[in-house]
Amino acid sequence: MKSKRTASSRGGQQVMRVGDMEKMSLEQLKAVKEQADIDVNLLQDSLNNIRTAAARLEIASTALGDLSLRPQGKKMLVPLTASLYVPGTLDDADKVLVDIGTGYFVEKTMAEGKDYCERKINLLKSNFDQLIEKIWTGRSFLIRFMPELVRRGVGRVFSLDN
Repeated sequence: MKSKRTASSRGGQQVMRVGDMEKMSLEQLKAVKEQADIDVNLLQDSLNNIRTAAARLEIASTALGDLSLRPQGKKMLVPLTASLYVPGTLDDADKVLVDIGTGYFVEKTMAEGKDYCERKINLLKSNFDQLIEKIWTGRSFLIRFMPELVRRGVGRVFSLDN
């Protein structure tokens, strides 16, 4: 009787049945394992990128709060990059430029800027949770099925030698 367990991912990717995998050669099983390893590593890289982006948005949200407390006309250093600052003067603490991506900036009020940061942080947290689920699905597939299938593949190789 064939096993009906599957390793499916919800992103429209191919569903792999253990019954189908039992018919594969050892080389094919190794290729499936290597592909699953690559997929999990890519998901982990995406997870790290989301963490980095969320941390930057948290810092930006905190900076907006600090900026609103400064008096108008206050001299300050304005960051152009992570390591380059230029002197500037605070003209209007209620208006901020928000980087919406690919070099585009939108002028918003302080409250709108904070709201934008919070919405982006919530979106990233949602994406983070989805990626965690995909990583655990991939890892649990590798942990549960691959040792058994490799063992069966090795058994087939030895039985062919006899």
